[in-house]
Amino acid sequence: MSSYNEKEIIALLQEKDRQKEAFSRIVAQYSEQLYWQIRRMVLFHDDANDLLQNTFIKAWINIDYFRAEAKLSTWLYRIAMNECLTFLNKQRAASTVSIDDAESETIEKLEGDSYFSEDKAQRLLQRALLTLPEKQRMVFNLKYYQEMKYEEMSEIFGTSVGALKASYHHAVKKIENFFKDSF
Repeated sequence: MSSYNEKEIIALLQEKDRQKEAFSRIVAQYSEQLYWQIRRMVLFHDDANDLLQNTFIKAWINIDYFRAEAKLSTWLYRIAMNECLTFLNKQRAASTVSIDDAESETIEKLEGDSYFSEDKAQRLLQRALLTLPEKQRMVFNLKYYQEMKYEEMSEIFGTSVGALKASYHHAVKKIENFFKDSF
């Protein structure tokens, strides 16, 4: 398989008989980074895997509506972030326990997860991230882990660069305070 070239992929998407080939290259290119972005939001492998599949299913169903006004990655991230928000909102609505109990249950699961349990600093950072509002957590994750530019995040969230910078700054302050209070 040749290296990934977005212009070439977009051209292939326009050809009905080559759409599946192009889409499989998109999946191969973005699966891992989207998986980890989703995983940082929902924390658990099975949930992240399901949401990643949902993201690609929605992308495939709507591929004819992609007009290349933004990068494919931006479009996919927007779908993935919307999937995360929908999932987290459904999860919250289905939860009949108090917010504190739900948070402690999530922390308990987090500490039992082999991905996070091996690294105390990573586990503490994940606990800090759980205290952030969801959109703030998404902005932090995209900036901190993916090193995404604010301009690209602006396209994903439909929010101004200034608002995203403020959101990231507030997230960092809250995380710093969480670490100060933890020691």
